[in-house]
Amino acid sequence: MSAQGHPKRELPGSAPAPRAAPATAITGNTRELYRFIWRTSARDQMALVALSTGVFLLELAPLELQRRIVNAAVDHREYKVIALLCGVYLVVSLLHGGLKLVTNVYRGSVSEKTNRHLRLQLGPRAEDDALHEAGAGVRISIIVSEAEAVGGFAGGSFAEPVLNAGILLSVFGYMVIVQPWMALIAFVMFSPQFLFISALQEAINRRTARRIETLRELSASIIEEQSTGAGLHGLRRFRRRIRYVYLLNIQIFTRKFGMNFLMNLLYSLGVIGILAVGGWLVLNGRTEVGTIVAFISGVARMNTPWRDLMTWFRELSNAGTKYRLIVKALAGGTLHAAD
Repeated sequence: MSAQGHPKRELPGSAPAPRAAPATAITGNTRELYRFIWRTSARDQMALVALSTGVFLLELAPLELQRRIVNAAVDHREYKVIALLCGVYLVVSLLHGGLKLVTNVYRGSVSEKTNRHLRLQLGPRAEDDALHEAGAGVRISIIVSEAEAVGGFAGGSFAEPVLNAGILLSVFGYMVIVQPWMALIAFVMFSPQFLFISALQEAINRRTARRIETLRELSASIIEEQSTGAGLHGLRRFRRRIRYVYLLNIQIFTRKFGMNFLMNLLYSLGVIGILAVGGWLVLNGRTEVGTIVAFISGVARMNTPWRDLMTWFRELSNAGTKYRLIVKALAGGTLHAAD
């Protein structure tokens, strides 16, 4: 019980935050984050997973239709066959696009509901909590900025990996069935990324945590100095923190866009490899032109969900780090039920 008689309540799904390095956010902190998301939106998450499953199952149809249309043209089939296949392609595209639109809008609404829930938990009604001791600056930083990352991640927390992993596995499986040698090229394109993505993301996580803590200190000092007056020492400290945030942001950008550069390079090498191997197979009568077209399209379709999966991984790391810091700021405090 609090001093005013209110029952104590921790942030949903949370436990007292361990004093762990930001790199551990993918383990214990992530589990606590997912418990919070599941408690606040379990039914919505199951519906989003079902919609995402429908989206990735429809990804295979365009690849096969492209292959058949090109082969029909090369083999000089009747044009009505090509027209029929193009009509089927249009219907599939409309169905796929419509289902994806519904999924994205629904996902956005789940994120906003989670944002609202989290901000109400952290808002003015929680009058005795540990944020009171931490100061108004920390409260503002959490409600305005840090809660956004946690809530924004919630909408795709379950559906995003299901959708993108489903697309990757189904498209790659299709490639293996149609032409195993060119499928091997696609696999070689993606596999090296496991070597550098984890290391770069861990470095980004460490800097993200330091950036959040510095911005909290900055917010708290601005509010404190408004009431006490900022002396020369306070002004120097303010400028030092601003410079430090700038340097952290530059380091984060360098690693983030360096990761994107390596991913783009490997994608280009994969397309070149498919053209080289596919061209040799066509010249030796071991595959069709339509298969090469389908594989280039398939690699492009795998590249997008792969990027989205890496973005999801970054957002998971970021949200886990921020959730850990929120729970740490609330350790020992009380939060009352949101409306």
